[in-house]
Amino acid sequence: EVQLQASGGGLVQTGGSLTLSCVASRFNVDDYAIGWFRQAPGKEREGVSCFSRKDGSTFYTDSVKGRFTISRDSAKNTVYLEVNSLKPEDTAVYYCALRFTRCSVHAVSYNLWGQGTQVTVSS
Repeated sequence: EVQLQASGGGLVQTGGSLTLSCVASRFNVDDYAIGWFRQAPGKEREGVSCFSRKDGSTFYTDSVKGRFTISRDSAKNTVYLEVNSLKPEDTAVYYCALRFTRCSVHAVSYNLWGQGTQVTVSS
């Protein structure tokens, strides 16, 4: 079955760090744009970061620049999101998603979604 499996979330204190993983099954992450999104209660799903399929370009929303790092391990068919200097406003369910073409901030344009992993940052 073609799928994405996100994991690595947890409960951390302000300033803490986590590494989120997005493992792909039945396809190669190198062949698609892989994005990370998050959704907090009562809010719309927000694009956080993306790894471009062609040239490996990376993109970040302004609120996470300098704190989050996206990376890709082709051998493990996995895309990671390292989240550092966490703030309470980073609390959300984090999702990874696949897009057939280039990265986009528009969640509706993504073609396949993982199940999400909860990140909770305590103050």
